[in-house]
Amino acid sequence: MALSKLNFNSLNLTPVAGKGIGFDSGADDLEASFSGGSMVFIKKLTADGSGTTLSFVHGSSNVVLDSTYKEYVFIFKDIHHSEADRNLSFNLSIDSGSNYNVAKTTTFFYATHSEDDGGGAIEYRTGTDLAQGTGIQPMMQGIKGDNDSSGAGYMHLFNPGSTTFVKHFLCTNTLMQDNTLTQNTYIGGYGNTTSAVDAIQFSVNSGNIDAGTITLYGIN
Repeated sequence: MALSKLNFNSLNLTPVAGKGIGFDSGADDLEASFSGGSMVFIKKLTADGSGTTLSFVHGSSNVVLDSTYKEYVFIFKDIHHSEADRNLSFNLSIDSGSNYNVAKTTTFFYATHSEDDGGGAIEYRTGTDLAQGTGIQPMMQGIKGDNDSSGAGYMHLFNPGSTTFVKHFLCTNTLMQDNTLTQNTYIGGYGNTTSAVDAIQFSVNSGNIDAGTITLYGIN
């Protein structure tokens, strides 16, 4: 079988051309209609030290959180608490934020390493997972309160507008912990409801969210 070679200079790779290159069914030509998905900015919330929660509610303040997109991504940047050793958690709602109490089954594990080159560990945390729990799900635990300390990460929420399937999510975060550890947390699970999830709330366990942003995107 002969190999077909492509001349790189003959390919139009400008942004107008699309986000990917594919081949047609005959595998001998480029498929002009091929393109990948894209992230669509929806809403950014900025903490100012005045509250313990940041909430995204569909239909409120230009927030979209329904079947418009099959996947949503929340990006956390420099989350800082007004007090030391505080946690960032989340919960889901099916009634536009009147109640954040969706039953969730989750897993939680983390890896750590300290500034003095000690404390390296990987551990599953049985006390931080949920088994049909309706309370908050921790995401970042023990963020240090120093001025240069913070946490960052992202969360994927899949198809929250579905009225057929449960609502899966994945979270990955990194933070400077109160005992001078770097901690990477990995959380996965599902909201056990076939009702559409239309709101999500991020909260701290004490004090206020002193600084940081949470940005919501929809994935085509």
